[in-house]
Amino acid sequence: MSHHDERTFVMVKPDGVQRGLIGDIVSRFEDRGLKMVGGKFMQIDEKLAHEHYGEHEDKPFFDGLVEFITSGPVFAMVWEGADATRQVRNMMGETDPADSAPGTIRGDFGLDLGHNVIHGSDHEDEGANEREIDLFFDEDELVDYTLDTAAWVYEDEDH
Repeated sequence: MSHHDERTFVMVKPDGVQRGLIGDIVSRFEDRGLKMVGGKFMQIDEKLAHEHYGEHEDKPFFDGLVEFITSGPVFAMVWEGADATRQVRNMMGETDPADSAPGTIRGDFGLDLGHNVIHGSDHEDEGANEREIDLFFDEDELVDYTLDTAAWVYEDEDH
């Protein structure tokens, strides 16, 4: 990783997969200049769902979260770039698509809080990225490489 890069975890949820939005969502991050370093099409089992949503275990909506995230395949990804977590969160929009601006992923593709298409690590939760990346990916599943377009995305990139 170069000096300005951060890695962030992103997942297209079952509703986004079923609606055929993986390509659109990947394209948006690529268009922005972020670099995918890991991607995995997978079915989340109950054990992983419980680990992923562990912080919500005591809340009344926990069972619904687990049921939904295990209801169909997801596309888990790791993206890299300057301030990647905050950039991705901004591109995703608000948790509730009804509050999300047009142009954001949720603002363009979502209407319902429960079916909000995408998950991304919280930039305000110190360590969320690392925790979620480790939960879904082994170190050898992440690829470290140079994106040839980086010089056109970052002004201080060596040519």
